[in-house]
Amino acid sequence: MRYTFARYMLAGLSLAAILSATAARAERRIFIIANNADGYGVDRCLATGAACGVAVATAYCKSRDFVQLQSFHKIDRDEITGAVRSASESCHGSSCDEFVAIECSR
Repeated sequence: MRYTFARYMLAGLSLAAILSATAARAERRIFIIANNADGYGVDRCLATGAACGVAVATAYCKSRDFVQLQSFHKIDRDEITGAVRSASESCHGSSCDEFVAIECSR
């Protein structure tokens, strides 16, 4: 009976170690890109929510050496701190840049 308990305990500890090692290696990153980013179709697919958005966001993740797309969504300028130009710098005539957040994982 003691050997059975010891085997279950060892199996449980082994499984916990494997799961924690896998979780430690998982890396997530969020990229903020403007709707006018060249070559990605952000303005047509991501910012507007068109059906092609998943393919574009996945391609963006893979181009940055990430394996999987976690999510993508349009974000307001207020949600971005420091890294984005002021509204007057990113507006051209009557239109202003919009931004999309793409979350990728390895």
